[in-house]
Amino acid sequence: MTNQEKLKKLYQKLDEIDAYNRCLGKMSFDQSCCAPEEGLDQAGEDMALLSKRLYSLTHAKGYTELLCALHEDSEGLTAVQKKAVEHLYRDYRKTKNLTPRFSYEYNRAANKAYGAWLRAKKENDFALFRDSLETMIGFRRREIALRDERFPSAYAACLDDSEPGLTVPRLDAFFEALKGRIVPLIRRIRAEGKPIRGDFLSRPVPVYRQEAMSRALLEQEGLRKSALVLMTTEHPFTTNFGPGDVRVTTHYYEENFISNIFSTLHEGGHAVFMQNEPKELFVNHCNDRPTNAMHECISRFYENIIGRSEAFIHYIYPKIRELSGGTFDDVSERELYEAVNLVHPDLIRTEADELSYSLHVLIRYELEKRFIDGEITVEEIPALWNALYKEYLGVEVPDDASGCLQDVHWTSDFGYFPSYALGSAYGAQILHTMEKEMDVFAAVRAGELYKVTDWLTERVFSIASLSTPDAWIRAVTGEGLNERYFLDYLEEKFTRLYGLA
Repeated sequence: MTNQEKLKKLYQKLDEIDAYNRCLGKMSFDQSCCAPEEGLDQAGEDMALLSKRLYSLTHAKGYTELLCALHEDSEGLTAVQKKAVEHLYRDYRKTKNLTPRFSYEYNRAANKAYGAWLRAKKENDFALFRDSLETMIGFRRREIALRDERFPSAYAACLDDSEPGLTVPRLDAFFEALKGRIVPLIRRIRAEGKPIRGDFLSRPVPVYRQEAMSRALLEQEGLRKSALVLMTTEHPFTTNFGPGDVRVTTHYYEENFISNIFSTLHEGGHAVFMQNEPKELFVNHCNDRPTNAMHECISRFYENIIGRSEAFIHYIYPKIRELSGGTFDDVSERELYEAVNLVHPDLIRTEADELSYSLHVLIRYELEKRFIDGEITVEEIPALWNALYKEYLGVEVPDDASGCLQDVHWTSDFGYFPSYALGSAYGAQILHTMEKEMDVFAAVRAGELYKVTDWLTERVFSIASLSTPDAWIRAVTGEGLNERYFLDYLEEKFTRLYGLA
């Protein structure tokens, strides 16, 4: 049997595996967006049972023999096919020592943890989530211990799962560099910055008007409406079931119209990535393989670098006035631009300004690194969270709901949070390269965002699923991760915005 014939057999098995993955994803989407509270536990049980079947398919003898044979000898396969096998083998290697029972219990615990988190956040009581979090940490440690591959620590393994090749020492240095320049800049702004008007940001705007704005923004980002769903959820996310089915969620607050604009731009950025990967990747089961930071790079690029730019505010200013029903008619374009970039260190990560955002991520990184490696207990998380918010951001945390319960991430996995800050840094580095080749903000100002998307599609999306993070950013920009571009971008933007010397 030739390798192409083996691959054909493997792909036939993958067709069924991918169908189960899509079904599980759609059930998860339903659980997050529209399942009734009393039905969450049943949904979790159903998903765990389907996951058990999925595990049996990905660990069946016929599947693993084909996969291992093609990994050992890939002669005759195309570059994309070789990369598909590499991805699949990496997945298999991490889970091959898990028993079906362990996999079932792990997935069952994660689904229960989501329901516990929702209840805990609603009732503002970390104790309602504490046991589920301890259970998930225990499962994660056991899962890592069962692997053949060894890492310096459990958290190092979590990080490698999220960003292959990235080490804890490199990430420590990355965050130290960010903290070393962002914290002093925030202090300068507080001490010397000119006042910026932001009183109008809390004016109420009906949800139906906000939804119309969301749809207009997604269309402006270039998304195909016939392949897109927009819904609401407690914690916005975007998910992908193939190039013809990408689902974006947001959360509307009547007295925070601006929040939805940037949440939609962010999630729409993920969707742009998902809709524009090369078709060859879908055919070869090699799509949707960018790392978390690669994905966050694009979502935060559209949300902040584009969305909060003077050029984009100029373009959407008339639309905001129109779709808000005249709510902001007395607000000038300049006032709107300054307000959406207002630096106001606060409690909520997803509502954070562009400058202080990375400090929110740093806090989560420091905590999860310590509790995964057993340096602190789950019981200590709320108090340590509150202390770090006071130290880094100068804010008091009044309760658990706006403190350590605000994010959904710890219901299922660990090691994702650093991706947000890494993504911001990648985005600024990519902007530096893009500006050498085109007038980015002239295109944005003219409403020609498709020029940006076309550049990203050709240079960024086309290779992301085929590359490690380091190889990817080097191919796009000519050098490895360099946080200096991000820090220079922040300093230039905010010193000018606030009139600092």
